[in-house]
Amino acid sequence: MLGFNALVSIALLYGAFLFGVAFAAERRAAGGRDGWLRSPWIYTLSLSIYCTAWTFYGAVGYAARSGLEYLTIYLGPSLVMIGWWWLLRKLVRIGRAQRITSIADLVSSRFGKSDLLGVIVTLLAVVGVTPYIALQLQSIAQSLDVFAGRAAADWAARGGGSAALWSAVGLALFTILFGTRNLDSNERHHGIVMAVAVEAVVKLGALLAVGVYVVWGLGGGPAEMLARIDASAISGWEQSGGRWIGFTLLSAGALLCLPRMFQVLVVENADEDHLATASWAFPLYLGLMSLFVVPIAVTGLELLPEGANPDMFVLTVPLSQGRDGLAVLAFLGGFSSAASMVMVATIALATMMSNHIIVPLWLRARSGGAMMAGDVRAVVLAARRLSILGVLGLGYVYFRLSGGGAALASIGLVAFVGVVQVLPALIGGLFWRGATRSGAAAGLLAGFAVWLWAMFLPSVGDGTAIPAGVMAAGPFGLEWLRPQALFWTGGLDPVLHAALWSLALNAALFVLVSLASFPGPVERLQGAQFVGVFELSEGPGSWARGAADAEPLLVMAQRIIGAAEAQAIFARHAARQGKQGRLPDVTPDFIRVLERELAGSVGAATAHAMIGQMTEGVSVSVEDLIAVADETAQIMEYSNRLEQKSAELERTASALREANAQLTALSVQKDGFLSQISHELRTPMTSIRAFAEILREGGLDPAEQDRFAAIIGDEASRLTRLLDDLLDLSVLEAGQGLLDLREIGLGEVVDRALDAALPLREGLRVERDPALDQVTLDTDPDRLAQVFINLIANARKYCEAPQPELRILWRPDCHAVDFIDNGAGIPPEQGRVIFEKFSRLGEAGKAGGAGLGLAICREIMARLGGAIRYLPGGQGSGSAFRVELPVKAAPLGVGQPLAG
Repeated sequence: MLGFNALVSIALLYGAFLFGVAFAAERRAAGGRDGWLRSPWIYTLSLSIYCTAWTFYGAVGYAARSGLEYLTIYLGPSLVMIGWWWLLRKLVRIGRAQRITSIADLVSSRFGKSDLLGVIVTLLAVVGVTPYIALQLQSIAQSLDVFAGRAAADWAARGGGSAALWSAVGLALFTILFGTRNLDSNERHHGIVMAVAVEAVVKLGALLAVGVYVVWGLGGGPAEMLARIDASAISGWEQSGGRWIGFTLLSAGALLCLPRMFQVLVVENADEDHLATASWAFPLYLGLMSLFVVPIAVTGLELLPEGANPDMFVLTVPLSQGRDGLAVLAFLGGFSSAASMVMVATIALATMMSNHIIVPLWLRARSGGAMMAGDVRAVVLAARRLSILGVLGLGYVYFRLSGGGAALASIGLVAFVGVVQVLPALIGGLFWRGATRSGAAAGLLAGFAVWLWAMFLPSVGDGTAIPAGVMAAGPFGLEWLRPQALFWTGGLDPVLHAALWSLALNAALFVLVSLASFPGPVERLQGAQFVGVFELSEGPGSWARGAADAEPLLVMAQRIIGAAEAQAIFARHAARQGKQGRLPDVTPDFIRVLERELAGSVGAATAHAMIGQMTEGVSVSVEDLIAVADETAQIMEYSNRLEQKSAELERTASALREANAQLTALSVQKDGFLSQISHELRTPMTSIRAFAEILREGGLDPAEQDRFAAIIGDEASRLTRLLDDLLDLSVLEAGQGLLDLREIGLGEVVDRALDAALPLREGLRVERDPALDQVTLDTDPDRLAQVFINLIANARKYCEAPQPELRILWRPDCHAVDFIDNGAGIPPEQGRVIFEKFSRLGEAGKAGGAGLGLAICREIMARLGGAIRYLPGGQGSGSAFRVELPVKAAPLGVGQPLAG
């Protein structure tokens, strides 16, 4: 037999190999070379953390004890991946849109970003996953004990406690090193995910290798193995339909609710399309993992002495035949199954504990709240590292209290029933807008309490948590409250009993309390975004207004997500607003975006509270802030319900008043337009008629004849331009005319417009962006030049600065050209209607023209597949117009008629 020390050395070398894999993946991701790290195959393999030591070791033991019932733990997730793909897609879309960091964050965000719900789900997850972590430590201890044998009898005598302890310490250090190296606003851990993907290949290869050896090396081939299975005790097991249905549903729910599965399924997802590959590849992976379970179990029952632990047949069968190399490979497969689960589960739980418990408590303890919080990044990272140690410590304590002797499958079922208590709130929140925070909290607390009483506490050793007398007669002699016979249902299977009552009470209270209560404003907004996530790409946020300056918000963001990333976010939004510098205006839209960015690092509830403190300009604790906001929201909501009809009428009247005001303004503009058109037509025609009469009378010298003829020509040209504008606008609005599309440089079109509008470059200083020469378009250059000419001419006519200037800038982020002058700007009331065809810039007759230029520009850009808009900056800050160009060629081909 392989020496125990040699086995430990192999395990350490394997751990070093995983360390190298994770380190290399982190380096590539940090360098921006993470393309293959984001592949659908890496994503699919990361889902293999569902296959823990329970499925690697425990499935064989499960088959030896209960026959084919072990298939339920594979069947449930496969049904979800294949049949519930639309639900997974909705979860992933919500996770990306809301910057969700954990399942607790999802539930908290859905129900008004409630920190209370985040705490409840976090505590439930920690307690529910603790048996699962103990299961992994037990599997490592038992596998080492198998190899230790007589050479380390004292090791076995201690029940493998030392192995479990040192395994917990090693996994904690590995997880801390690669799970909390930095605070990523996307909450992705490339090193851990890559290590999990490698472990997925190792454990699948190890189990298949043992299975192939058992079937062809010991069983004589598939036909003989099938005969031996048919003759074994496993084929005689009677399968309960109730247990099959119940366990399949439990495993299906666990795929959605286990913190580690939510972490890799939703949080670590880099591309929604990866689900298409995972929907068939992951069930295939599960099928391969279950392929040789029964042959290994049958062979173990035949070859090994009675009383041998069936959970360890994957190891003990090769060892009994002297196949040490195969046994070592199996050991590494089992170690991979346990290690990958522990790493991802502790990361997920640590994120939940820091975001929903530790950091909010720390903020509450600070007198200045978020504004005086210091380096929040350091606090969050420290909280997560301590949480990882705490979670693994709890798993080890459970392992010691439970005696480390229970079947692995039974421990896994305890965890399954616990974590699926989140399912009613999760599913209800995704599809029912009327679900409320009160209903979710009531259901979670009821289900959590029933699971603790009926399943978790009885699993912590005989009489350790619940005295034997209480187990037999109930508390205070109340038999209907016996932990495993609630409401006199003592004949049920213990697992089904606990699952039935906990989930039934959970779902019932969730529905009833939600119907009896009313969602607050933030709950309703979040509910609309979650339920209609596919229809609402950018839903309304929870902050309708804010009084904060950009600089304090930038300081807070830098403390949470880092200086470089925070400054990039602020600079990007400043550019979108057309502002110079790095600080944007603090608009509701910007507040929503910033809150989502912060939520990726500290969770939605904490980010919501911190943004609230800053935007409201007060310094309060997170708890007080949430309480006050909730009370105020409830008061306003109930008031709105009582006056709903009146409010709807008022909103309608307000909209009608606004529409009437706009129509009145347009009517005034139209009257002015008609008056101006009459004047513009009458003036040149009067001049033409008068000078024509003078010429007809004769008696003029040649110089006078030339001068009067020139006047007639100028007035005729003026009249022609006016009629051309009217006809041009009419053609554009009717959707007629042709586009002459061809490839041309943007700089060439701008230069052509400058030559036409400012032939001598006098009266207006122009600053032209050199980046314009690097842009190539597929467009109609004559039409686009017509738009540019109008904007340049307007700047020359209306800019009243002592030294008029016009800047023509290229905006690559929005694929647009900005025309910005240094004049007095446009009044807000006029800026809303300047693109209407009855509108004029400035007072009538001030600079000539009929006010058709911008209306024509709007129609031209619409036909070219772009847009033109005015960028309001306040009167006195100059006028700025943005011409947005189509990224691709316009949909209309050369010589195609313009579509109206």
